[in-house]
This record gives sequence, C-alpha cells and structure tokens, in this order.
Amino acid sequence: MSGEMILKIWDVQHGACAMLTHRSSYGEEGRLAMIDSGDNSDTGWKPSAYIKHYLNRSALDYLFVTNADLDHISDLNNLWREGITVLNFYRNRSVSPEALRLIKEASGELTEDIERYLDLHAGYVYPVDAPFDQSMGGITTKTFYNNYPRFDDTNNLSLAVFFKFGAFKILFPGDMEKDGWLALLEQPAFRAELIDTTVLVASHHGRENGYCAELFNYCHPRVVVMSDKAIVHDTQRMTQTYRQRVIEYWPNGIQVASTGKQRHVLTTRRDGWIQFNVNDRGDFTIYTERLG
Repeated sequence: MSGEMILKIWDVQHGACAMLTHRSSYGEEGRLAMIDSGDNSDTGWKPSAYIKHYLNRSALDYLFVTNADLDHISDLNNLWREGITVLNFYRNRSVSPEALRLIKEASGELTEDIERYLDLHAGYVYPVDAPFDQSMGGITTKTFYNNYPRFDDTNNLSLAVFFKFGAFKILFPGDMEKDGWLALLEQPAFRAELIDTTVLVASHHGRENGYCAELFNYCHPRVVVMSDKAIVHDTQRMTQTYRQRVIEYWPNGIQVASTGKQRHVLTTRRDGWIQFNVNDRGDFTIYTERLG
C-alpha cells in the first residue's frame, strides 16, 4: 500500500467529475477510476479528451456514476467516440433498466448521454474481472444506495461512494436529498462508514435540498468540497452552513498547499480544480487550480 492516491475533483461548473489513481513510490500511475463524467461547457474541458489525449489512455478501468441526471454524465457518450473502453461500471442497481428509462422519459432528458447510460445500466451485469479493492494499490471503496421503488427519483437513488486510502476517506454522495439521506442513515453499515470521513463532497453541488443536519451526528469532515458554478439560486448559498459544521470539530480547518490559506470549504467555483495527494498513512496535501 505504499505510494500515494492522487484524487482530482474537476471544475465542471454545476456538474460532477473526479478522477483518482494510485501512484507508486517509483512514480508509476496505476489503474484509473472516474466518478461521474460531467464536462465544462464554458472552457471546453471534457474528461473523454483528457483521458485520451493528455493521459494517453484508451481504457477507463472504473467508472462510478453517482446520479443518472445529465450534469453527472454530460460527456459519457464521448468516451466511446474517443475510443475509450469502460471496463467496470458502478451505479445504483436496485432500479431496473426499464424503470429507469421511464423515470428519464418523464423528465424529458433522453439525450445521447442518457441513452448511453441506459445501455450501460442494462449491459454491465457481469462479475468484475479486476475487483477495485484488490487492484488500486491499496485504495478501497464502499458504495451505498436507496432502493427503488421506495424512491423513484434520480436524486434519492444516487450512489453514495466512499474511497479510502490509509486513514483518509472521502464521500461522493451524488445529488442525495434529505429524505434519501435519512433513509441511508437507517443502515448501520452506512452510519459506521461515516464516522471517520475526512472529506465530504456536498450533495447536489451544495444546494439546500442536498443538506441533511442529521448526517453530521456521525460525519465530522475536515473539509467540505462543492462542485458548483457561480451562484444563481438562493439555494446555493450554503457555504456558511457547511463551514460551521466543519468548525465544530476542526476549528482551524485545513491548509491548502498552493495558497497557504486555512480553509473549511473548497469550491470549484472559487478554486478551480481541487487535488488531494494522499500518502499511505492517510496524510494529505491539497492543491487548487486558482489562488483565490
């Protein structure tokens, strides 16, 4: 488990995309995992092009889609256009492909990316050849979700994904809303997994309907990350609420290496991409694209 985990949360505005890999002590990059496949329409940045032309990879080893809405998968079909093979696919499997198609048809979002997601959801049902926990250099994952038909909306059917390396743990919850959080908190295993979470990615890009006060009875993150864009809705004004939750247990916050500033909440809106370099003990260093 030597080496380090490199986790980068990309600036895709009001969307979601993150990548992680294990870098050995010799500097060799291991398998690549991606959480969601949103792109940035303003800058033109796309994960498909980055993987193909910057990383020079023709395969994505693990794809986790936390939410079946377009802002989480707006570049999904371009993976195939770039000739990138997706080897393993993780999502909420409790909802059937037929039921999910009906949900998406009701929202009127049957774009080519949605169609690609529906195809993946129907087709990726076989055992995994390279299990994540045995193939990522010591990085492990645990996933949780609410079941259909208890919920029939894509937000509360989000996939909540934990990644852990050493003592470091980050939670990506998709667009989970309060009712979905409360349902997840009924699961003892989920409550237990929350206890030592280091970083929380704010649900639904930090909007109010993704906030659940009861979550913080178990989860005391050292920093909260928001994948968002310029504030255009009052419901996005939750930064101070999350900051106060962090301050309760971590009054000094964390220091960002690229700026030297102490922070409790990081946002792609202010910081651009956000990168965590984590060693095998779980100690981590944070870098940001911007010096805001």
